[in-house]
Amino acid sequence: MKYLILSLFPALFSCTRSESPQPGNFIPETSKLTSDLMTPEVLWSFGRLGDPKVSPDKKSVIFTVTYYHIEENKSYNDIYVVPVEGGETMNLTHSTYKEANAVWRPDGKKIGFLSAASGSTQLYEMNPDGTQLNQISEIEEGISGFQYSPDGSKILYIKAVKLDKDIHDLFPDLPKANARLENDIMYRHWDAWHDYTYQHIFVADYDGKKPGNAVDILEGERFDTPMKPFGGMEQIDWSPDGKTIAYTCKKKSGKAYSLSTNSDIYLYNLETGQTSNLTEGMNGYDQHPVFSPDGKFLAWESMERDGYESDKNRLFVINLNTGVKKDYSANFDQNVQAISWDDSGKFIYFISNIHATDEIYRLELISGKITRLTDGIHNYQSVIAAGSNLIAQKVSMSQPAELYLVDPKTGIDKPLTHVNQELLTRLTMGKVEERWLETTDGKQMHTWVIYPPHFDPGKKYPALLYCQGGPQGTVSQFWSYRWNFQMMAAKGYIIVAPNRRGLPGFGQEWNEQISTDYGGQNIKDLLTAIDEVAKEPFVDETRLGAVGASYGGFSVYFLAGTHNKRFKAFIAHDGMFNFEHQYLTTEEMWFANWDIGGPFWEKKNTAAQRSYSFSPHKYVQNWDTPILVIHGEKDFRVPPDQGMAAFNAAVLRDIPAQFLYFPEENHWVLQPQNGILWQRVFFNWLDKWLKE
Repeated sequence: MKYLILSLFPALFSCTRSESPQPGNFIPETSKLTSDLMTPEVLWSFGRLGDPKVSPDKKSVIFTVTYYHIEENKSYNDIYVVPVEGGETMNLTHSTYKEANAVWRPDGKKIGFLSAASGSTQLYEMNPDGTQLNQISEIEEGISGFQYSPDGSKILYIKAVKLDKDIHDLFPDLPKANARLENDIMYRHWDAWHDYTYQHIFVADYDGKKPGNAVDILEGERFDTPMKPFGGMEQIDWSPDGKTIAYTCKKKSGKAYSLSTNSDIYLYNLETGQTSNLTEGMNGYDQHPVFSPDGKFLAWESMERDGYESDKNRLFVINLNTGVKKDYSANFDQNVQAISWDDSGKFIYFISNIHATDEIYRLELISGKITRLTDGIHNYQSVIAAGSNLIAQKVSMSQPAELYLVDPKTGIDKPLTHVNQELLTRLTMGKVEERWLETTDGKQMHTWVIYPPHFDPGKKYPALLYCQGGPQGTVSQFWSYRWNFQMMAAKGYIIVAPNRRGLPGFGQEWNEQISTDYGGQNIKDLLTAIDEVAKEPFVDETRLGAVGASYGGFSVYFLAGTHNKRFKAFIAHDGMFNFEHQYLTTEEMWFANWDIGGPFWEKKNTAAQRSYSFSPHKYVQNWDTPILVIHGEKDFRVPPDQGMAAFNAAVLRDIPAQFLYFPEENHWVLQPQNGILWQRVFFNWLDKWLKE
């Protein structure tokens, strides 16, 4: 692939800048593709759309698009706008920086966003056509998120506040010492060590020029909002009258934090400075609060049980006048996410997974009736009301994210953006097929089968069993930039992707069965899927592979010791190999306690002891199949020693093996050149053992 770099300009976003921005962003050149088949380089050339926001007058939508420059190994992120009724898409920023958190100012006259053009991440504003860019904030060490108050007279922003002492604070006479001194667990999370700071909400007056008189509404509190590691501005909301801020926080620390999922919704009163806990006594995750347009109600997502991160995600609404809370999804055996109100306050729209697709639903507040609005082979990722229509972000296994205009009466959508249309028209995608297979215990299991482009039923193809991670994460119509099924199919493989036991979208009973049964029914489900599809005349049953990451990596390790010579190649990415060691080195202990059943030293805990009997390291004596192990050093969820141990075991057993190690990656692979390297090594390994 070759790329076109547009001219850059050095002085973008200075404090007094008012002229129109000049081109400076990067978009991959796609005109020199050598075939119609997906390659790793092509996969990393797609624009990644996200974060849509509808204008106050409901006439326009802003969103961001990220492109990756492979040679520079970096990304470029710009803000775009498109009319709600469809039309030309315009790039508003054209910059060499990564604009983010784009928000319409309540009066609709400006768009606010974050940029690091000044050297730290600050708030900027521009006209809706991209002109008159001005830096608004000059906050020391920068901010990581912001929102306008409904009347535009205030701004809230997120800033890290140092409250803990580091080694140099404790021993100032040792300035060159490089160490940490810990007194409790949770000293690292996901991919970062705790940096002695906490994310706090600050509220400042805003006169249209600069924020001032900022107040830390969590002053002195050693807690984060939004919650780390993945929380964003969706965890915070203003009341329509601008007098209250609702925010999500888990006010626990250390061991207590690592053992609990009990986050709460807090209400901060700007007039009194007082904070109240809206969800006190509700013990699971409570997050993502959204006020109704009239301010009388507040909706949020809620889980019931503490310590269970994959509990049913419910739709709760409170009447703020009476204090009465209601679970509107009590009789809805599905998860609820991405909630948003319509302009009248009579309806709430949300996304829910059903039988391996993510669809748009509507709740009628008065009657409590829930209606499914869409039906198709796709995943909707978000939904926003825009007058009489909906703006929704949609993906599928064959298409990355685009925005669509959805008619709530018919569920029919039409494309609003075409970010990747040119590239997609040059590629041939494989057929995606749904199947329902009977499991060993007589249940019906949904399975996706993805065929190679230009599929010839007269040929025999090698096949890959895809083992899903999570463990509770549906094999839905997601578009991945690593585990991309069309990428695998383009390499000449049949992909078998079952929704085995332990995945949402098929009822809570199906989802919960997997806990403390890691080596049980779900493994049988995986084998059912590959065994059934391998019976097809176009599948070569002598050339089967199994691949997966995280829980899927565990599945591969477990299959390596129990598969009875079904497979000829394995690939495990960031998988759990030794449960005892994993229990004491992972960071979120609530997960291990719930899904494994507890610590390995509880010898009378039969559920836990059964779980530890499934640890893949106990089956290494049966390994007989080539295996590629992949792991990232910054993976604190499943630490890299797990991968090293698996690889070492294979080598010591004289099993053909490779170890692909990424010193700078976490549980995922996020850098462009590392991502392409991942794909190349992945397919080199499969081709060696399943094709040669």
